[in-house]
Amino acid sequence: MSSDGVGLAGDLMDVTVAMRRLVRRRLRDEMPPPRLRPAQVELLLVVGRRPGISVAAAARELHLADNSVSTLVNQLAGMEMLRREIDPADRRAARLELTPMARRRMAEWRDRRARLVGARLEQLPPEDVAAIAAALPALRRLLSRLQQTPPEEDAREPPVEIQPS
Repeated sequence: MSSDGVGLAGDLMDVTVAMRRLVRRRLRDEMPPPRLRPAQVELLLVVGRRPGISVAAAARELHLADNSVSTLVNQLAGMEMLRREIDPADRRAARLELTPMARRRMAEWRDRRARLVGARLEQLPPEDVAAIAAALPALRRLLSRLQQTPPEEDAREPPVEIQPS
């Protein structure tokens, strides 16, 4: 990978992480209890996208250990945000569903987030808004590629070929 690609990747991640953190902090105080941790929100998002997902499948999608997701499930079930249902085909497996309260909470969060970011987008010059809009398809393709690559492959260095002398 070129140093330009590494630099761009670093800048992109710095900006997106900072934006997410800032939006989350700004909205946290506006949201009614219970306060949710980022990992809990990520699990709710996964279950919202894939109702009936198993704990193991959610763990794979989140790149977390099954027991970590089980802990999150227990926490969210205790807050009445998540419901576990026994899979009729495999009584050992639980299927996860959002509760109506969780659906309302996630919709409220999305609406508040959209209003906050949308108001700031309107303050930008039109050419900046157009550039952000034009970049979205490429960012979605990048996200898709990142989702396809197993995390253990990301961490591996390419093998070094040693030539016999």
